[in-house]
Amino acid sequence: MRIDRAALADLATGAAFLGSGGGGDPYYAMLLGEAELARRGSFELVTLDTLADDALVVPCGWVGAPTVSVEKLPSGKEAMAGLQRLEAMLGRKIDAVMPIEIGGSNGLAPLVAAAELGVPVVDADGMGRAFPESQMAIFNIHGISACPSVVTAASGSLTVIETSDNVEHERLARALAIALGGIAHMVEYPLSGAQAKAYAVPGSISVAIAIGAAIRQARAAGEDPFEALFTALWESGLYAHAGILFDGKITDLERETQGGFSVGRIVIEAFDGQSRVEVDFQNENLLARRDGKIVAMVPDILTVMDRETADSITTERLKYGQRVKLVGAAAPAMLRTARALDFVGPGAFGYPDAYVPIERLNGWGA
Repeated sequence: MRIDRAALADLATGAAFLGSGGGGDPYYAMLLGEAELARRGSFELVTLDTLADDALVVPCGWVGAPTVSVEKLPSGKEAMAGLQRLEAMLGRKIDAVMPIEIGGSNGLAPLVAAAELGVPVVDADGMGRAFPESQMAIFNIHGISACPSVVTAASGSLTVIETSDNVEHERLARALAIALGGIAHMVEYPLSGAQAKAYAVPGSISVAIAIGAAIRQARAAGEDPFEALFTALWESGLYAHAGILFDGKITDLERETQGGFSVGRIVIEAFDGQSRVEVDFQNENLLARRDGKIVAMVPDILTVMDRETADSITTERLKYGQRVKLVGAAAPAMLRTARALDFVGPGAFGYPDAYVPIERLNGWGA
């Protein structure tokens, strides 16, 4: 499969939704991708099953606070520099790259570097959505080391991280990102082809493109883009349930950059003033309570969307007065296992509540 200009725009739309509010606004990543398309043509996308077992597959993406990325633009050279340093360290060429997470701008992050390296992008990722911390990748859940890892900044500075503890790796990378201005690029979790095939979330880039295409086509036909979104999610096989959790206007917003994260809370009130929903976020939306009752929780996807256009609104773009719909979707099954929930469930974010699937909380049926 090739990713052309239309597919790139659809990917940006779909990745913004799958980011659950995080991963960074994909707009700038799309501009970089369009410039690369003009230079080299369409991007090559390959499926996991085409990888040799001994292939070197490298995930990459951005670490830091999305609020910073709105004003601190990348140079466009960060990913390539990190990947080339990893090649020098390992003494071999990279065979393919993939996004560490499909959410937001990180879903597009590997495209330009892959084209420059002359390698394909794998139709997969390491999270099936976006999460705020590196150790929440599916690869860590299965015991794979994040290192050697390379952190690069827009200034050209480069740091190699070597540690056997993936939580320590996250802390070191986060501290570096803060020191480098709040955001940096990171190459991490170098994989064999066999590991990628065994553990990566399969087909997530294609799913994001399909989501974007469904929304675009529904708008053009004057149809409901939300219904088109839900159909695309269901047909993907990865996201089995989805629906609208709330419809209203943002009436309160608290947001600050803290410890290398964008953290805060929004309140959405119904237009008749009779109901409200509160959403907590740490880069990504984590948990929603409607009139005090939990209606969705991590790892399930929670995305705030423009109620007319179905444009996803990342947490750094939230504003008082926006008229929105809060949309939820079931996370991929591999994120809902008991082991995975230890890393990405409510308890991983300090919530005392046990995980309950979004479809059960909202009576969406089997």
